[in-house]
Amino acid sequence: MTSYTDKGEKHEQGKFICFDHITFWVGNAKQAASFYCTKMGFEPLAYRGLETGSRDVVSHVVKQGKIIFVFSSALNPGNKEMGDHLVKHGDGVRDVAFTVEDCDYLVQKARERGATVIEDPHVVEDKSGRVKLAVVQTYGDTTHTLVEREGYSGLFLPEFHAPLSHDPLLDKLPISKLNFIDHVVGNQPDDEMVSVVEWYQKNLLFHRFWSVDDKQLQTEFSALRSIVVANYEETVKMPINEPAMGKRKSQIQEYVEYYGGPGVQHIAMNTSHIIDTIRNLKERGMEFMSVPSTYYQQLQEKLKLSKVKITEDLSILEELNILVDYDDNGYLLQIFTKPVQDRPTVFLEVIQRHNHQGFGAGNFKALFEAIEADQSARGNLTVLSPNGTSEQI
Repeated sequence: MTSYTDKGEKHEQGKFICFDHITFWVGNAKQAASFYCTKMGFEPLAYRGLETGSRDVVSHVVKQGKIIFVFSSALNPGNKEMGDHLVKHGDGVRDVAFTVEDCDYLVQKARERGATVIEDPHVVEDKSGRVKLAVVQTYGDTTHTLVEREGYSGLFLPEFHAPLSHDPLLDKLPISKLNFIDHVVGNQPDDEMVSVVEWYQKNLLFHRFWSVDDKQLQTEFSALRSIVVANYEETVKMPINEPAMGKRKSQIQEYVEYYGGPGVQHIAMNTSHIIDTIRNLKERGMEFMSVPSTYYQQLQEKLKLSKVKITEDLSILEELNILVDYDDNGYLLQIFTKPVQDRPTVFLEVIQRHNHQGFGAGNFKALFEAIEADQSARGNLTVLSPNGTSEQI
């Protein structure tokens, strides 16, 4: 496991501030938005569709804390771009948007370094003000939108209106207390991680923040490599994963096969109250990964030798299946949902940090073993031959 201290050169012009929003392309935006509201505790924020003058695409926007998700679907038959995306990937993340300063400069520099610009910087406006937007291509069919808000005071973005209705059920459900997006993970096919990391370093001037290799992240059956890139201020963190050769197909390889290539694997959301959050999310019916009780027995033994003191009650963490990772400076608590659609692709993470900026490397083995149990139930924990093909066992 490696942490990096070299952030590269600080640029006076152009800056990535934070995650702005994440856009999912889905088969039924209304139902997807409802799922995230009822199961994950989001609230409807904004809407764009036929009633607001949008004739081709409908979007339902939901929010919790500073986290904004947009669910978009095609309105008409024959929308080839969205239709092809849905057939290939299933419901998934199309775009990860960043709030930026000086969108023009960032796009100009990215283009000069070889990035593909999908949409040049352009202004959209309404009575609440102006927003400048641009879109660049990243891994696979995923894009990044750069959002320069210029004091915009509307609900979300121009052309979006208030939600058409309010679901009375939401007022009766326990509060989830998710605050902001901690990181967004992108899975790559084998041997493509480094080139994607270099794309972020070269085109967006991100730097390597943290990494682990397959010698550190492995189970009896599978392994992965991961490099985290971040902006200069380290407010945007993007782990990039790839599978490593093991005895069986890894969850990264399973993702790539079912998603039809590289894409966003999971979104980690930060909370200050993970015990309350997970209790409430489970009460809402959200499904999470579980780990064997031996994980907590081993954790208690290892903590006896550590300087760090976990303030939460370990028996409650065990009851809720919350994982603990730590070093001499602090610790983090994390838990992962099961996939949030039928394909074993996108899932969510809830994380709480106590002076620990890692990504749960100490938990990868326990997490992988839990995922492998689910993979086996799906018939996907298959034997890998040396050429990387898999056989059912």
